[in-house]
Amino acid sequence: MAGMRTDSMLGPGVREKVVAMDSLDVTMREPAETVEQSLWRRLRADAVRVAEEESGLAPFLYDAVLARGGFGPALAALLVRKLADRAMPEDRLAAVVRDAMEADPAIVEAAAADLAAILARDPAADGCLTPFLYFKGYHALQWHRVAHWLWRGGRHDLAHFLQSRVSEAFAVDIHPAVPVGRGVFIDHGTGVVIGETAVIGNDVSILQNVTLGGTGKEHGDRHPKVRDGVLLSAGAKVLGNITIGAHAKVGAGSVVLKDVPGCATVAGVPAKVVGWCRDEPAPALTMDQSLQQGDYSI
Repeated sequence: MAGMRTDSMLGPGVREKVVAMDSLDVTMREPAETVEQSLWRRLRADAVRVAEEESGLAPFLYDAVLARGGFGPALAALLVRKLADRAMPEDRLAAVVRDAMEADPAIVEAAAADLAAILARDPAADGCLTPFLYFKGYHALQWHRVAHWLWRGGRHDLAHFLQSRVSEAFAVDIHPAVPVGRGVFIDHGTGVVIGETAVIGNDVSILQNVTLGGTGKEHGDRHPKVRDGVLLSAGAKVLGNITIGAHAKVGAGSVVLKDVPGCATVAGVPAKVVGWCRDEPAPALTMDQSLQQGDYSI
């Protein structure tokens, strides 16, 4: 790759080089870091540590993180590498991602919020670097944000192309028309399907094999609306133009066919209300999929 440093520059001195670069950045930072700035600093520190511990990964980590000028450029390069193929090589995909991020800075801001959500909710995330580089639910969601920008701009064919490639690469199928809030966590991602007229709010957690689908072949508004703070547990099927109220929990394997009130816990086939939340944080934040009576007032 053009501009790539030699392996000699990725050896024991890499920490000193990066620390020196970061010390220059300190004087340019705002007094209070943004989420994006904080994550970028942590990503670089994690990349330096792993490069020293696993020298074989050093060139990859340099290209993925340490050679990049910030969180947004690193994310763009990573996404392109994950999805490029012969039909859509890296240079073309890079142009699409660059245009989207430059036109709508909220894409990168939401991506930072999504990564912060993973760190807060997933015990398997032992630092910033692992989910950033390897969590396909995160990658699929960020590509969806680019595809949604294309969709809103009337570029439906390219948006559908990206939807198809994301589905092939990550086993996550989200229609590009779907608006998605910030701080959304798609855990594992495999088998997640979200239909065209669905809406997903802020701080939502979605586990594997969740479907937000329709109930037939009708046209128009036909998919669920998921409000803020909702937890959709593994294998949940939410079908039709219904609303899952804020801070609700849908139990694993449930089939939801009717509106769910805010703060309700529903479970079963078909799903019924089995409990109500108290004053604890939103279920999406606690990630507690259990239906224990001791946690809820039945």
